[in-house]
Amino acid sequence: MIDCAAWIGPYPFREVPHPDPATLVRVLERERLTGAWVGHLPSAWHRDPRPGNAALFAALAPYPTLLPAPMIRPDWPGWEQMLADVVAKGAVAIRAYPQHWGIQPGDSRMNALARACATSARPLLLTVRFEDLRQRSPLDVAGDLSAAHVRALARTGEDVCIVVTGAGRELIEETHWGLTPVERGRVYWDFAWVWGPPEEHFAHLLRTMGAERFVYGTHWPLRLTQNSRANLDLLPADQRDPGITDAGSLSPRFVREMPT
Repeated sequence: MIDCAAWIGPYPFREVPHPDPATLVRVLERERLTGAWVGHLPSAWHRDPRPGNAALFAALAPYPTLLPAPMIRPDWPGWEQMLADVVAKGAVAIRAYPQHWGIQPGDSRMNALARACATSARPLLLTVRFEDLRQRSPLDVAGDLSAAHVRALARTGEDVCIVVTGAGRELIEETHWGLTPVERGRVYWDFAWVWGPPEEHFAHLLRTMGAERFVYGTHWPLRLTQNSRANLDLLPADQRDPGITDAGSLSPRFVREMPT
């Protein structure tokens, strides 16, 4: 199973322990995960994506199980060539943070990025939040990603693949049931922020939406990686081994060959 939501690099608003690729490799081994889509954490607050993307590729080069998921800003000059360059270097997914850039739902630039990712056969990876309101620094003024953002992007083309990380039950349901069945098939969700027992939000979503709509994500180094494993282990008996989608299958032709 691939972890679709991991980062390296420092967090601007608090200290996070050991946000380096060597530690992430050990974490993945401990959690019995075969690899991770990895982003450059501080880049979410950078204007120019290029330095962070360069640092990401350089840092991950010695670690074949860590797969680069660089950031592309569709409001930045030359983003189309930047996308082509990172795809050529082996990017397995493309990260975007529209709420941090002041890009509203339905913006033509984000729609163009979604279509370009589809043409390149890469999932577009969106992050709802990095921390919840109880922990969030007052300096972090970006709000959460909205359901309207996700719905607009899911409607941009038939080959679009959207992976949304960091959503809770309310946002997942608001988005999912606001899409047509065809559009729902273009959107996948991780469940690191979905409540397990006693609320049983995760089990409810599996029953009503289907396990195939969910992928595995840890949000390392900002959250405990055990949360996602516990969500699976604590499912009711009728939901054990639910058959969630492996994120690695969403861009099968472009994932680096994993070591055996």
